[in-house]
Amino acid sequence: MNKNPVVILGAGPSGLATAYELIKQGVRPIVLEKADKVGGIARTETYKDYYFDIGGHRFFTKIDRVNKLWHEMMGEDFQKVRRMSRIYYEGRLFNYPLSIPNTLFNLGILESLLMMLSYINAQFRPYREEKTFEQWVSNRFGRRLYKTFFQTYTEKVWGIPCNKIQAEWAAQRIRGLSLIAAVTNALLGIKNAKSLIDEFYYPIKGPGMMWQRFQETIEAEGGKVMLNSEAIGLKHKNGRIISVSYLKEDKRTEIPVDHLISSIPITKLVATLDPQPPAEVLMAAQKLSYRAFIIVVLIIDKQELFSDQWIYIHNPNVKVGRIQNFKNWSAAMVPDSQKTSVGMEYFCTEGDEIWKMPDDELIDIASRELSELGLSEIDRVIDSFIVRQPGAYPVYDPNYRDYLEVIKSYLASIDSLQTIGRSGMHRYNNMDQSMWVGMLAAQNFLGANHDLWEINEEKEYLEEKKFKAKPFDSENGFIRTFSRMDKLAMATAVGSVSGLLFFLSTIWLVLKGGDVVSPSLDLLSQFFIGYTVTVSGAFKAFGYVFIWGFLFGWLFAYLRNLLLAFFIYRVKKKTEILTLLDFFDHF
Repeated sequence: MNKNPVVILGAGPSGLATAYELIKQGVRPIVLEKADKVGGIARTETYKDYYFDIGGHRFFTKIDRVNKLWHEMMGEDFQKVRRMSRIYYEGRLFNYPLSIPNTLFNLGILESLLMMLSYINAQFRPYREEKTFEQWVSNRFGRRLYKTFFQTYTEKVWGIPCNKIQAEWAAQRIRGLSLIAAVTNALLGIKNAKSLIDEFYYPIKGPGMMWQRFQETIEAEGGKVMLNSEAIGLKHKNGRIISVSYLKEDKRTEIPVDHLISSIPITKLVATLDPQPPAEVLMAAQKLSYRAFIIVVLIIDKQELFSDQWIYIHNPNVKVGRIQNFKNWSAAMVPDSQKTSVGMEYFCTEGDEIWKMPDDELIDIASRELSELGLSEIDRVIDSFIVRQPGAYPVYDPNYRDYLEVIKSYLASIDSLQTIGRSGMHRYNNMDQSMWVGMLAAQNFLGANHDLWEINEEKEYLEEKKFKAKPFDSENGFIRTFSRMDKLAMATAVGSVSGLLFFLSTIWLVLKGGDVVSPSLDLLSQFFIGYTVTVSGAFKAFGYVFIWGFLFGWLFAYLRNLLLAFFIYRVKKKTEILTLLDFFDHF
């Protein structure tokens, strides 16, 4: 379908999904991958038949096409796993998400009470502006809980203070649920939020199985996935990429290009353009930063260590940030059931002290810290392996958006170029979202017009057609049902209807006449001074009843609004707290 090939840079989840989508439409792309295996940061490494992830990757999505694609690729090798993860703090393991009984037991009554008071204070005296991660979390959960369960771990991950991390990153990771999603979940038990899951799918030997099958399928259909092939030059002319140069086994090769889709770091993409972009674009690219990652895999001569798939370490006295137990992801990840394989994860920046630390020293630190945390004895460590992963996480520092806008504006002038993926867009996408954007990029090449930068994860999740059960026909219907009741209108309506009822009752008795005119209604004179079953009494009854009806209607509307507001607030807060499930999982 194309004279020159479509070239995709990077064979991670987004790049492979793009290539697969093109293959299905008869286009045979070329995928260039710098590493010796596919998968990017979601790959699976092996050491002496021990399999391990670079961080641990759950497979869960509400994007129907991505979900079908996963199952199509893996078949029976896609197993369902019950989620188990906890937080390590002050020598104790806390349930994740936090539960009141477990937290009270571990923290003690006094500390729990102080956290509750801090939370109440945050509700009445919040930060007026939410510019930073610290302000965003403190406003929702109180400053004391933020310092206990957020600050230490987050600063380990990013290497910068929480008051320097942008609030939008927190809002992206902890999906603020809409009012509709929160109340729907409370009333019907529908889990609209992505985070509200307690199980996920996982390939029996790690996510690498998934990406290998993508590679096999692409190559079987005539596409190419070229490993150990690093893109080093991108020639462009008249607003189009015309060729790509890549290095493989020290040999430089240049190939013509009809269309380029890049998932490599956007900073590297800018640096490889020929001719070079303007100075301000190059400078903006240099200002964007990524956080690196080191995993120290320890083989433990012990059948069981802990039941979690991973544990978050909220302890400033150790360098490790998170610990994976690969055996609990899948038993097939470990060749010997009497052994356990754990991944000690260290977050760093390329070139810093941890990144440059010799392997032997890193292994000693990891073994010692595992022992200090009380999870295993040092002498139980019988083997080890280390992987260093550069450019793992795009950093949301105070000025990153300004720099990114400069780069985006320049790249938009190159018609035959699209950027996708976490690194390619400097966006903290989840794995499934990155794949979906890649599939949309393939559709763009085929004639669609998706704005990849405007794809919003929350919108995609909430608009999926798979949500069949809806409590209301439309959002407007929901809003009308749960809107505030107008107190004046309710009071006037109740007063008028009630007063009119007594007025007409009195008039009817007067017109009916007789020797004794309704002595029972005449008893109202004991409550309404001057009331009689007469025409003038009817007007007095209307006045009295209108006043009491007005007061009752106003009070009813006030209490109804108050109780409804409390209900919605409680539901929204409960659901918002539950979304913490997804908060740390994608660091």
